[in-house]
Amino acid sequence: MEKSEINRFLSLDEPKDTFSAELKALFFDGKGDWDKSHAMVDELPGKSAARVHAYLHRKEGDQWNADYWYRRAGESRPSLSLDEEWEMLLERFWEEF
Repeated sequence: MEKSEINRFLSLDEPKDTFSAELKALFFDGKGDWDKSHAMVDELPGKSAARVHAYLHRKEGDQWNADYWYRRAGESRPSLSLDEEWEMLLERFWEEF
């Protein structure tokens, strides 16, 4: 993903109404608001929300909880940096932007 695309995404003051909860969560996390990011996916069903939820708990440092959410998403913890994982997830949900 191009840095210019990431910068354009993060230059928004607020996420667009058309963004999914997962993309909004990545937006708020990218802006440094972990709590707001977590609130976007905390109660949502589905594998895509679980996947973002897993990343957030990994970032928080709660590996046990992160691994639980990775399993709920049907994936395993990636061997990527947190920045690389965030970018990978952004690419996954990017089509909405």
